[in-house]
Amino acid sequence: MKTVRLQVVLRYVEPAVDRVIDVPASATLPELHELLQAAIGWTDSHLHQFVTPQATYGMVIPGVETWPEDERDETGARLADLGTEFEYLYDFGDGWTHHVEVLGPGGPAPGCVDGHGACPPEDCGGPGGYTELLDVLADPAHPEHEHMRSWVGNRLQPFDRAATDQRVRRVVGEVPESVRLLLDMLAGGVKLTPGGRLPRTVVRSMQEHRPHWYPLGRPASIEDDLPPLGALHDVLREVGLLRLRHGVLTPTRAAGDDLDVVRRLRSWFEPNSFDTTITELTIGVLAAHGPLPLEELAPQVYQHLGYGWQRGGQPIDVQAVRTAIAQEGRIMRGLDLIDGTNWREWATGPSALSLLPRAAMLAEVWTAGGG
Repeated sequence: MKTVRLQVVLRYVEPAVDRVIDVPASATLPELHELLQAAIGWTDSHLHQFVTPQATYGMVIPGVETWPEDERDETGARLADLGTEFEYLYDFGDGWTHHVEVLGPGGPAPGCVDGHGACPPEDCGGPGGYTELLDVLADPAHPEHEHMRSWVGNRLQPFDRAATDQRVRRVVGEVPESVRLLLDMLAGGVKLTPGGRLPRTVVRSMQEHRPHWYPLGRPASIEDDLPPLGALHDVLREVGLLRLRHGVLTPTRAAGDDLDVVRRLRSWFEPNSFDTTITELTIGVLAAHGPLPLEELAPQVYQHLGYGWQRGGQPIDVQAVRTAIAQEGRIMRGLDLIDGTNWREWATGPSALSLLPRAAMLAEVWTAGGG
């Protein structure tokens, strides 16, 4: 994978905070945003912008006025559109400004090369508030010392290059093994059944690799015997990694590019939708707390869901969350987000922290904070 090396400096902050990271050269601006969040240590809780001398790029939110008025939608832009130096603004209230410089080609894989300084806690008041916070924490005699120490908790951690490197790599992502297995099985083209489903040879080949997808203990006959396989088949066709032509199903050209495969898989999860939120929260809870039966998992996911969610005009309750988790289970197992070996409890699968960046971020925040 071709990478670009970036130096990121958080301006107006002492002690200094900077990172040197290698990112995919073809990164889109939404992807670059997630990479910068991971590199510095933010929690992606606020709006952001990319600013160059020629243009400002940001998130376009329906019904919300943009500032400046000529702000461009970041969705269709890439790192290469920003030039060799630009600013990344995060949290317009606190006003964190990052100066980013392109140093040149990066190493053979994305990651964190170097860095210094702890990431300030979110919502501490920007550079000025952060300075005051550090002064209070350094003075045990200050009347606000104990209160602010309790508020900060363990969020003010020293820079850890290895942990940051892992976070950056997770944001870039890896192709789930289940996806690569199915794409390889279909590499030469496979004729579908008259009903448009995968033939028995493919079903049984996948069953050999994922025997827990069919817990009845006998050879599967049809695709529907392996619900996660059916979900995986549908997802790969929907996101353009499989193509049907004249009854023969084959991988597309995009299936040969790991970065593009991950990008397309992530496109399946509509940002901020109910189903995506349920999936991210489920993975985050399991990664932070370990395996849980559904009756214990659902209340924890519900606790983090927040207010205002409705389905069919009815407010969401714990039972609705439990039902939603179960419904999304087919896709989560198909993408190796969930390990379905034990059907009595839910546990993270091998792709849990490398496919959905927000789920990985939530898991880290909750692990650190005990949430």
